[in-house]
Amino acid sequence: MMKISEVDFKGSFVYLDQCPEAGLPEYAFIGRSNVGKSSLINLLTNRKELAKVSGSPGKTQTLNFFLVDQSWYLVDLPGYGYARISKKQRQRWKQMIENYIGKRSTLVNTFVLIDSNIPPQPIDLEFINWLGAAGIPFSIVYTKEDKSKSQELALNHQAFRREMLKSWSEMPPEFHTSTVTKMGDDSILTYIANLNEGLGK
Repeated sequence: MMKISEVDFKGSFVYLDQCPEAGLPEYAFIGRSNVGKSSLINLLTNRKELAKVSGSPGKTQTLNFFLVDQSWYLVDLPGYGYARISKKQRQRWKQMIENYIGKRSTLVNTFVLIDSNIPPQPIDLEFINWLGAAGIPFSIVYTKEDKSKSQELALNHQAFRREMLKSWSEMPPEFHTSTVTKMGDDSILTYIANLNEGLGK
């Protein structure tokens, strides 16, 4: 497993041309607002407050770059589906996210976070289908797996896969996580390490 020893915050950006010079591999994390993204990032990096955890959705409003061990970037993206902002602001976020994901040459993988405790959400499936249409490699990360009984979680996972497979011939890589029980960070970091190795990084 990859052990992270150093994480440096490199800045928050709105436009693609403001981002760090493309070169090192990048791994983006995104999901609906309040899906547990900041908590997961803190778990992965073993930092308590690297990403700001808030009870209020919509806290992340920019492209936040973290340089990990001087070898790859973790990119924290704004959540989608947050209703308590203006329509104009929501469109700005959408454009910013689509520009970064669709045009960033060094983006290796996008981790799409899905709340394990609720049925499949149309907005998640819509975003995933956009990634597919754009040819963007991605993985599914089920979050908050400590909050429900295993049988309920399994039913939600099955329902999500069933919805996805209406449009997809097979599932992408899937990860199961809980920031409370510290489950899943090993598998995600090992996956990133393997991808980096494949790139010769």
